[in-house]
Amino acid sequence: MKEGKVYRDIIRDLRQDAGQLFLVIDPPNQTPGQAGKMAAVAEKAGARAVAVGGSLGAQGKLLDDTLLQIKDKASIPTILFPGNVATLSPFADATYFMSMLNSNDPYYISGAQTVAAFPVKKMGLEVIPTSYIIVEPGRAVGFMGRAQLIPRNLDYLAAANALAGQYLGSKLAILESGGGAPQPVPKKMIGYAKKSIDIPLLVAGGVRKPDYAYDCISSGADIVHVGAAMEKTRNGKEMESKMKKMVAAVRKGAKAKK
Repeated sequence: MKEGKVYRDIIRDLRQDAGQLFLVIDPPNQTPGQAGKMAAVAEKAGARAVAVGGSLGAQGKLLDDTLLQIKDKASIPTILFPGNVATLSPFADATYFMSMLNSNDPYYISGAQTVAAFPVKKMGLEVIPTSYIIVEPGRAVGFMGRAQLIPRNLDYLAAANALAGQYLGSKLAILESGGGAPQPVPKKMIGYAKKSIDIPLLVAGGVRKPDYAYDCISSGADIVHVGAAMEKTRNGKEMESKMKKMVAAVRKGAKAKK
């Protein structure tokens, strides 16, 4: 499968800067107008993309309107982060085409992907084949996806899942602790996984502080998702300050890897 522009740009940027931050916007958590303002602030601060979705309510008109507002206010790519098969919109630039490798339910490994395949093709969405690996505590995504959670002290299990995903054709691996997790995936686990694969590694869930963002990137992650840390901030200047600190931590972490 030919790689799309969004993915090619991610790879190009990672060759120049060994760490990127993507803002996560979950449509039910703010109005489309607020989402657009958040994206503008994130772009100005140095975020490289906006991942849109994550929950069961990210669908339909709300999803479309949110994407349109984001694209009106910011020029960085929008990537769908599906919480279900309805999290699809022709207004996005790309979608993570995710398989939850450590789910106990085949639906989340290949069933949902089969259901979504033709709609994705019809919409003309760029797909980024993605291995989605759920680590303790997992929270809502672990519960809904019936995941057999990777214990936080078993680094090699996360690495083995990520490597298996690469061998199956994934172009991206996500280690996910769950939205609102108190902490991201452990540093040692991130390092083990990254050393085992040749595709970008993204860490999601619990990246709520600049120190956590630094730890993730310096330990080996290529990209971090930041969402919950920004959703509770409605003041534009405060949000910009927080985002700049997060981006600075990511850049510092990238330099520490060299």
